[in-house]
Amino acid sequence: MEYFISVVKDNYTNFEGRARRKEYWMFILFAFIFSTAFGIIDGIIGLAPVGVSALFQIAIFVPSIAVGARRLHDVGKSGWWQLLYFVLIIGWIPLIIFLCQDSDIGDNEFGSSEKYPYANDDDDDFILGEEE
Repeated sequence: MEYFISVVKDNYTNFEGRARRKEYWMFILFAFIFSTAFGIIDGIIGLAPVGVSALFQIAIFVPSIAVGARRLHDVGKSGWWQLLYFVLIIGWIPLIIFLCQDSDIGDNEFGSSEKYPYANDDDDDFILGEEE
């Protein structure tokens, strides 16, 4: 729940930086849960097409694109890769693969990693006095 609130409250229109897998998928999970609950409430009240669920979807439209862009930044991809959502089925497969990948190690062009803050750039990678 804290990740959902963080995305909506602190990063509503933040398209810069990186978002870890947990932040992205927890946001998606809670957005799905709330959307389903609001849809059921709309069905009970009789406001099904344009009720609370529709208002909720409009309210989280921008944050969902923003957290998706930041998630793609975390794996070294541009947020524009989200346009693959419009290519039915075939476009979704690589996008889901990108969204499920682990974070890039160290810094990339979109910022530093929270999960792996230090890149493996040590010069002593060679074992037993080997030379380059």
